[in-house]
Amino acid sequence: MGFLIKLAFKNLSRHKLRTFISMIAIAFSVLIVVFARGYITGLIDSVSADNIQYNSGHIKIVKENYYEQSRLLPLDYPVDGFNGNGLSNMIDRLENVEGVQSAIPRLKFGAMASREGEMINMMGWGIIPGKELEYTDVENFIVEGRMVNNGEKEIVMGTKLLKDVGKEVGDKITIVYNTSYNSLQGTTFKIVGRFETGLRLLNEVVFYLPLDLAQEKLYMDDMTTELLLMTGSSARSLKILPEIRDIFKEQYEDNPYKVLSYREANELIPWMEMASLIYNEIYIFLVLLASIVVVNTMIMIVRERTQEVGMMKAMGLEGRDILYLFTIEGAIMGIFGSFAGALTGSLLNGYFAENGLNLTSVTSGFNADLVFNAYIYTNQSLSNTMFAFVLGIVIVTLACLIPAVRASKLEPTDAMREI
Repeated sequence: MGFLIKLAFKNLSRHKLRTFISMIAIAFSVLIVVFARGYITGLIDSVSADNIQYNSGHIKIVKENYYEQSRLLPLDYPVDGFNGNGLSNMIDRLENVEGVQSAIPRLKFGAMASREGEMINMMGWGIIPGKELEYTDVENFIVEGRMVNNGEKEIVMGTKLLKDVGKEVGDKITIVYNTSYNSLQGTTFKIVGRFETGLRLLNEVVFYLPLDLAQEKLYMDDMTTELLLMTGSSARSLKILPEIRDIFKEQYEDNPYKVLSYREANELIPWMEMASLIYNEIYIFLVLLASIVVVNTMIMIVRERTQEVGMMKAMGLEGRDILYLFTIEGAIMGIFGSFAGALTGSLLNGYFAENGLNLTSVTSGFNADLVFNAYIYTNQSLSNTMFAFVLGIVIVTLACLIPAVRASKLEPTDAMREI
């Protein structure tokens, strides 16, 4: 075998340019696989994390009627505890479930502010500041000022929304909204912070205010529109979900609540996971395309060395030795090409994992309600790099069996007569 490996290296060095071009084709396809896999994985992780933090939690609890009309932000179907006994009792009960780290209430409502006679539509989120800062990364996006404090008439807005209403941090703004009694009311708030993120929802639509103040102003004491459960991981939430649903079944004969997993509450996540499976097929196809170049090269080599093959067989080399020789030559090109592609792709992923890909121009046409971050950070992992490296070697080596088998079946007398 050592003799065949040495001979394979010698044969490949005969036509250095052709060998180099074949390895470049392999390297490019493996590079694309490494980068695409890192991008898709990073995209799915980003979409999942953002939706869990700013939309659904790991488990989302809402009234069924509210879920059906959630785009209208109705206040008629509040989360008001078990059998109307108050939100606080429900939170205490659910936080005692093993695996539930926290229950985060949010009170969402539609609102407006006036600027030079023009009404700017927005969405208020009544939140418990401490829990939001602990279980979301919103603190990382506060670029000016601070988060709101409980009980204070304070709000935090996104950069774009502040620009739309013509205000700055430190200014006061009067916001108009409908209460739970369907009466129009206005409150003047102080703007104490500004956040800037790749999420258009936060930048352009949402403002934060303390939950206790929102409940007071909307006449929704100890009530909210949704309750999010945080469990630490998506996998853990799927194990806890049946127990949470059983708790609600025990409380009601006709359960008015909808208990949703993070996948059920988010339209994007199932599509992303499906896309990941589809891309696995595309990765193989990309390497197969590069293998065509290698196979074509190997076919040319077999034709050029037909007489040489006949001579080697006449000197005692068996058909399997010829098969091994040409397969080894293909494998060598696969190894070197895949290594170069995997290394380059890993370095590229490392750069974008640190600096991110700015997709603002792409996401500018998305609905602002869609929780999709314009900044995607690729996923750099050894397993991803090794997957592409091994995939390149295996597919290229298998593809080279086609010309290698042809060479191994050549008869010595026929081969030596060919010119």
